[in-house]
Amino acid sequence: MASESTGKAWAGLFGRAGARRGDAEEPLSLAEPAPSGSTYATKALKKFLATLTSRPDPVLLDLGPVIGSNVSFFGEQLGCKIFVEDVFADIDRYERAGTTGDLASFLSKRFAHAEGSIDGILCWDLLDFLDPASAQVVAAALSRMLTVDGALLGFFSTATARDATFVKYVVVDDLNLRHRPYGPQRMRSRVLQNRDIIRLFERLRVSDSFLLQTNIREILFRKPAYLASP
Repeated sequence: MASESTGKAWAGLFGRAGARRGDAEEPLSLAEPAPSGSTYATKALKKFLATLTSRPDPVLLDLGPVIGSNVSFFGEQLGCKIFVEDVFADIDRYERAGTTGDLASFLSKRFAHAEGSIDGILCWDLLDFLDPASAQVVAAALSRMLTVDGALLGFFSTATARDATFVKYVVVDDLNLRHRPYGPQRMRSRVLQNRDIIRLFERLRVSDSFLLQTNIREILFRKPAYLASP
């Protein structure tokens, strides 16, 4: 079922050797100005990229807002098709309407991608802002869409922050991300413990996990063949 917030797709914007023509649905004028914000190291992004570089024409799903420089970066690195599905915008819409009790039902129909059709998923810190029922629905959908041996990158806060906001993660390079808070202040739904995270992604396995000084745990999941079917 098509979502209320239609995702955007960019196909073959760049090859690994440089720019090339593609069938992008949106022009490259989407690229944002030079990003501002604090820059932090990332240990998992390089490993995430490494899982996809050997795949011909991989398909990438980004669950954050559209960031033109990110589209360019992943296109150049991977020569991939990129789907951007801004689930943060969905959360914000339901919060503003005061109908968050209906969010899990909406998210259960949110993703139209076929089972095993996505090679890599950028989940960012999405699950930190979802209630337990919604988080369960999204984790199950992402696990279903991920292809065998595909990779999912998720960030999880290890500390409650009263002034938390949604964050745009702008890729500087494979070792650094620029954090750009946006939107009103909002509390994270909860601090997920490791056991909770593992339970959410029961069809995936942890490949790498890094606890950063920013109180963020980066986890790289992979989908083994023996867990591909429920």
